[in-house]
Amino acid sequence: MKKTSLLQDENLSFKLSYQLLPQEHQCLDLYFSIPDEMGISASTLTEESYFYSSIKAHSAYYSDQIHLPLVRSRFISKQKGEQSDYRSNLNLFSYQLRMALDTDLKQTLQNKSTEDFYQSAIELAEQTQSLLKKLRRYTPADPKLSSYFDNVDNYLSWYVEQSFLNLLANGPKSSEKSKERESLFELCRQENTYRIEHEYNSQVTMDDPNRITNKMRLLQRLSEYGVVFQKKTYHLNTNLKRVVRGTVTAIIMAFVMTIILNARSAFTEVSVVLIALLGFIYGLRETFKEDITRIIWRKIQQGRAKWQHIFSNSVSQSKVCSQTIWLEYISKKHLPKKVLQQLQKRRQQNKQSAQLLHFRCVSKVLSKEFLPGYDEIQNQILFNLTPFVRYLKKGEGRLYSLDGSKISNQGVERRYQMTLVLVQSNKKNEEYIQRFKITINRSKIINIEPMKAIQNFEVKTENLNS
Repeated sequence: MKKTSLLQDENLSFKLSYQLLPQEHQCLDLYFSIPDEMGISASTLTEESYFYSSIKAHSAYYSDQIHLPLVRSRFISKQKGEQSDYRSNLNLFSYQLRMALDTDLKQTLQNKSTEDFYQSAIELAEQTQSLLKKLRRYTPADPKLSSYFDNVDNYLSWYVEQSFLNLLANGPKSSEKSKERESLFELCRQENTYRIEHEYNSQVTMDDPNRITNKMRLLQRLSEYGVVFQKKTYHLNTNLKRVVRGTVTAIIMAFVMTIILNARSAFTEVSVVLIALLGFIYGLRETFKEDITRIIWRKIQQGRAKWQHIFSNSVSQSKVCSQTIWLEYISKKHLPKKVLQQLQKRRQQNKQSAQLLHFRCVSKVLSKEFLPGYDEIQNQILFNLTPFVRYLKKGEGRLYSLDGSKISNQGVERRYQMTLVLVQSNKKNEEYIQRFKITINRSKIINIEPMKAIQNFEVKTENLNS
């Protein structure tokens, strides 16, 4: 079982990533311990509201040979396959090149030595230029295919330029490596000139940073066709909710009608008192109907799966993977023993009263095999914590200190700490548990600190199907 990775994504979001094999079955549980002082509860942030606004799922083909893009001549040759084959193969090349470039750039930036940094950067630049030349060697003459090629070529050229500029901006600077830096700058200039010569973008678009960035985002989505799966989300309890609402309404109406009939028999004539009594009865019905329905519905749906994602191949429309989702606030007594043990390992000052939010995702791979060159798919789940900080105090204050006879002060920010316990399990009775400390303020996630992980083989398989 490959372990799930948890990494910060943007200022107020983090991302879970895990790989799955054909017909693999896996369960992922997240238990959020949210301090009461953050103001998060079922009344301020409902499960449905948080799911639809802040939890995003993504699934795509994945290769562990991420440093060597899967390049075959048929991927970018116009001579073989149907039009849809050419587009999907071209997009596979583009996607894998982008993923490999991202991975290698991150590794290059981790080099502390200036010598190692520029040696890796030059090698990466040479490999990238070689792959771009291979792509451009198969420029199609068919106008129907050339539009696909132009989109991918335009996007990759821009992405390569931006990636190496970012590398140079954040990497070590040394006067001794001016030759190497100039070589990397030359690659960026060449790609910029290449796009101008092919008239890929208008001058108006190039002069506006927002327009060119948004255009490239659109080209990125177009280039992911056939690689990133289409997602459809279904609410699993829609019909059940209608039955509950209808049943509650019917019972309340029967009760109200009984009272009305008794009132009519007590008053032989229509009077002001009768009208006032009927109005009061209908008012009570409207007042309590929604409250009663909500209470009964929360009881009925407790422990039930609420949503399902179906991921399909964009080209063949065949189903590749499904995710069944649970999301609900729970009480401490419903915590599994192992999760409770993890939460009790916190230091005493962190054991404060908190709301517990449970997220579960059961993933099932439906395909028996993937496209040639791919043995796995990668699922990613993005959690945005913006709704969690909505009620936080800005809390900036001053910290005073005494230096001899002089008083100095400095600004301090108010921070909050959540605890997250991740439990990953599969049908082979394998289990992986890890606790994370998430420190946040109103504007960003300050730190995500992983604690010691636990791996054993005692999980019950029936939990996967509950």
